[in-house]
Amino acid sequence: MALLLKNGHVVDPQTHTGMRFDVKIDGDTIVEVGENLSTDGCEVIDLAGKYLVPGLVDMHVHLREPGYEHKGTIESETRAAVKGGFTGVCSMPNTDPVTDNGTVVEYVKSVAAREGHCHVYPAGACSKGLKGEIIAEMGDMVAHGAVAFTDDGRGIQGAGMMRRCMDYGKMFNKTFLSHCQDEDLVGDGQVNEGVVSTRLGLLGWPAEGEELQIARDIALARLTGAKLHIQHISTARGLELVRAAKAEGLPVTCEVTPHHLFLTEDALDGTYDTRLKMNPPLRTAADTEALIQGVIDGTVDAIATDHAPHAEWEKAREFELAPFGTTGIECALGLVLTNLVKTEKIDLGRMVELMAVKPREILGLDPVKVEVGSIADLTVIDPEAIWTVGAEGYESKAVNCAFEGTELTGCASYVFVAGVCKLADGVVC
Repeated sequence: MALLLKNGHVVDPQTHTGMRFDVKIDGDTIVEVGENLSTDGCEVIDLAGKYLVPGLVDMHVHLREPGYEHKGTIESETRAAVKGGFTGVCSMPNTDPVTDNGTVVEYVKSVAAREGHCHVYPAGACSKGLKGEIIAEMGDMVAHGAVAFTDDGRGIQGAGMMRRCMDYGKMFNKTFLSHCQDEDLVGDGQVNEGVVSTRLGLLGWPAEGEELQIARDIALARLTGAKLHIQHISTARGLELVRAAKAEGLPVTCEVTPHHLFLTEDALDGTYDTRLKMNPPLRTAADTEALIQGVIDGTVDAIATDHAPHAEWEKAREFELAPFGTTGIECALGLVLTNLVKTEKIDLGRMVELMAVKPREILGLDPVKVEVGSIADLTVIDPEAIWTVGAEGYESKAVNCAFEGTELTGCASYVFVAGVCKLADGVVC
């Protein structure tokens, strides 16, 4: 039976925006878009008062499987993704074994096909074992479905090694997702270096430890011609470097996370809440203001969560011993709606660009549009739903969310992945 989504307010900057349309889905494909479509032979879902947008894609997610299933699994974290409104995620390669060859890529894809709730697009490592010493089997990974290359979690420390990876990998026309962290400068840093690190007696992580590698990798993109994407950018100067690279016409893009947009180092206090320990660390209010401006003016290309589940006991340790990272895939949409759309800093069309259109472009995925012939990966947003992060628990296996207790307005109510309803009335199917 065909599925008819009636009365949805379509927001798609690629096609229709601001129009109320019916959308008919047959199998995995949109077969008709228009007003007052016939309901004959269709299952009907009334979307009155809701927005219908191309399915959201989170281009920076840690699924933890294989190897760290005590933190999360492909099943649990894609369930969390669907709860948050996402129809696809790009999985990072810092698994065990590392996703540095076609066999592990194939494993991730096969488990996702069997147990996943949304599309999973694996990213492959740049270097074997994420050690930054030997180029990983890039061609093998691409042949098995890798969509990008990254040593996320550590970053390649040697400029010569990064240059060789980019020179070799560009033949596959994939983007390099760069985790920018100069370990020699960052050292054992825990939080942003400044007043807060001094007050809390924690080792500081200077902004320059991120910015130096942003500048380096932009220079290497200029040298090699490889496509470069800066991950989880967190500083105003780092954003300026990306803005200058774009003005120069270099193939450089960047993403920002909700926690770097909506939290600052001032959230850290004497409770030493390890949910606020992330990599890169929370920065200053001036940095967040600059990042929000980058979202508004187009310098920032995508909003991605860097969803990083950890076991509860791991985060319960002393601040210095706890792992970096926060979950966020279940609340990212609500955070953006509440803090950027509702406040009229951006409109819904720009939000769709940041969370659906550009992530697919950067990863080289097929576009998804609200038009006839497109795959039916769709997200339905209830703009008036008021809810509190964590109040009803999480779909993720982990509970280390930095935004727990935050009241938000707006969330996903339906999610369709290749025409299959995965979220209905806010409940994972």
